[in-house]
Amino acid sequence: MQLIVNGETLEMEARTIQDVILHFGLEERPVVVEADGEIIAKEQWPFMEVRPMMKIELVHFVGGG
Repeated sequence: MQLIVNGETLEMEARTIQDVILHFGLEERPVVVEADGEIIAKEQWPFMEVRPMMKIELVHFVGGG
């Protein structure tokens, strides 16, 4: 299915927000997820189903200096 992730249209096999997180290998990192303008709590990721062309923003924190 096509999803819009961080402004880029991508084709991926995903049923839930958790699947999207796993696709990008972010499961072990602090991540904030916004789906169609709503912040999604981490506890909801396994249950929040994605829809074709859903707009998802993934914000993860990177250390540096």
